[in-house]
Amino acid sequence: MPEYCGMEVKPGYKQTEVGVIPKDWEMKRLGDVLKVRHGKSQHGIIAQDGMYSVLASGGEIGRTNACIYDQPSVLIGRKGTIDSPQYVESPFWTVDTLFYTEIFRGGHPKFMFYKFNMIHWRKYNEASGVPSLNAKTIENIKVTLPPFPEQRAIAEALSDVDGLLSGLDRLIAKKRDLKQATMQQLLTGQTRLPGFHGEWEVKRLGDVGKFIKGSGVTKDQTRTGSLACVRYGELYTHHNDVIRGFYSWISPTVAKTAVQLEHGDILFAGSGETKEEIGKCAAFVSEIKAFAGGDIVILRPAHSNSEFLGYYLNTSPISRQKASRGQGDAVVHISSAGLADVLCTLPPRLEQTAIASVLTAMDEELAGLERHRAKTAAVKQGMMQELLSGRIRLVQPEVLHA
Repeated sequence: MPEYCGMEVKPGYKQTEVGVIPKDWEMKRLGDVLKVRHGKSQHGIIAQDGMYSVLASGGEIGRTNACIYDQPSVLIGRKGTIDSPQYVESPFWTVDTLFYTEIFRGGHPKFMFYKFNMIHWRKYNEASGVPSLNAKTIENIKVTLPPFPEQRAIAEALSDVDGLLSGLDRLIAKKRDLKQATMQQLLTGQTRLPGFHGEWEVKRLGDVGKFIKGSGVTKDQTRTGSLACVRYGELYTHHNDVIRGFYSWISPTVAKTAVQLEHGDILFAGSGETKEEIGKCAAFVSEIKAFAGGDIVILRPAHSNSEFLGYYLNTSPISRQKASRGQGDAVVHISSAGLADVLCTLPPRLEQTAIASVLTAMDEELAGLERHRAKTAAVKQGMMQELLSGRIRLVQPEVLHA
């Protein structure tokens, strides 16, 4: 029995220059299956209906029959973004920034789209500056192809998973919109939860608690330690309203010079790139021992619900006040004194807690959906690896002779 790199080729498979594939699969050039073309239009945009269009003189969307293509096609960028193939079934107006495929000879269009997604396109980059592809180079790429019925079965299976992912995306977007609307209503007092009727109180943020400053922790110091640390940049990139995980870790030696967080602390980013985002904050409500990095301003509330403050202090009315107190141009800073002067309209603590519970439950539901989506995407990736290589068969081949 033939061997490859010390591994036996199992029955029903064969060794090729691109690896082990089923015996009834073929190795072909992409050019044997499809033709790569590019559009004629000089200025391409995507219209609101998702169709590729051309920008006519005067800034209006112009559409010309000379540029229309009405067959299923795989699109890929000619320059710049060359590694994000798209699949289009509806008629579209081609643009010269994209390649599109036509004349599928023995290839299922949707199967070829998934096959395109398994190609490492950067390997075929033909420019030293802006990445670019050449049509002939694409057509000369060798791929392995199953018989057409199996191509169709694979495309349908992967399309089903894509449909599930799209459904999850729509549901997640809907839940995010619902949360945003709920925050707008509850955090401003426009809508009151059942049982709450008292007036809200206007306070300076400095009267809500005391401010302290985080100490300097460099990026290099957060790579090898075992103690959790929050860096100011992570308040922009990872933490929304409430800190639910950690991304930096410091050593006990570094921790000796850092500020240890207390349950209920509100962490503000003291530096940022724009005044509009300055002072973005998140509530620390974990029991984990953690520390604050530099350029973090900490509010330690006295008689408020910290989760409520984490949501409330990122709302637009508060963000506008923080922006007005930001200092600097290239790098914007905000001080504890500036934050202390921010005016807040706060409900009694019991109502704060009730509002925070509603928003936390919505966040947990969203997090669950996002985890489900991530797992589904991972399953799809695994399916693509197995199905597009022939390691798993959806269509049983005829009995093969040795």
